[in-house]
Amino acid sequence: MDWITGTKIPVGKTAKTVFDWMTENLTGVFDAIAAGLEGMIAVILACLTLPPDARPFSGAYEVLYPAEFHPLLVIAGFVALTWALQRSWKPCLLVALGFLFVLNQGYWKATAESLTLILSACVVCMAIGVPLGIAAAHRPKLYRFMAPVLDLMQTLPTFVYLIPAIVFFGLGMVPGLIATVVFVLPAPIRLTRLGVVSTPPALLEAAEAFGASPWQKLRKVELPSAWPQIMAGLNQTIMLSLSMVVIAALVGANGLGVPVVRALNTVNTALGFEAGLIIVVVAIVLDRMLRTGAK
Repeated sequence: MDWITGTKIPVGKTAKTVFDWMTENLTGVFDAIAAGLEGMIAVILACLTLPPDARPFSGAYEVLYPAEFHPLLVIAGFVALTWALQRSWKPCLLVALGFLFVLNQGYWKATAESLTLILSACVVCMAIGVPLGIAAAHRPKLYRFMAPVLDLMQTLPTFVYLIPAIVFFGLGMVPGLIATVVFVLPAPIRLTRLGVVSTPPALLEAAEAFGASPWQKLRKVELPSAWPQIMAGLNQTIMLSLSMVVIAALVGANGLGVPVVRALNTVNTALGFEAGLIIVVVAIVLDRMLRTGAK
């Protein structure tokens, strides 16, 4: 076996060379990406928590809505969104009870931080995944090239993503967001492509018969037909992002993963069960919010 193991293919050395080159030559690009993502994270987090030291209109806000009422306003916003998507009181009640349970257990701030990471990942993944899915649906050769890359992104251990994320972006929410995006991005790409290629041929033929341009076919035929799959991709993006909160906590991202990691380090059963149950409740609430919306 020496003739096989004697000459080792330099996979690790090659990867290190590439990372070193990117660190030396693309620092400005990574700083710009980090600044943009940090700004988006700050805006979303401010909307969910509205800390007194982060709002310029705190005086007027305190007169209208005391700070302790802000979580209730956010919960009411989620309930209103659920009603707009589903037009049913049952999921609205479930959403309200779920978030009130989170508030009762004292995990609202951690939940808001995790929701910030999830919403940020949704914005990035859907902004990248939907156009790439549409392009892959119209260009089979492109999808044949993308397929092994998407498989690699989903099967490579998620802890491996954290190494370059820390090297390029340091510790904090940004590397956690980057690792989450890399892991989650294949879902909206695949589901968007599936929805577009599943458009009934009769609809496309009718659009062509009426002289529709490629852009008109995409906007008026293919995207409406693919909408349930796109919404399913959004649902999967949210669920997969939520599954990354514990791993993101290992690189300094705040949220529900922090108490889980702390409980693991201290063998604190009570803390671990509480934080784990809160993650389950948030997952159920988010899933019910979007389940009927996909239909």
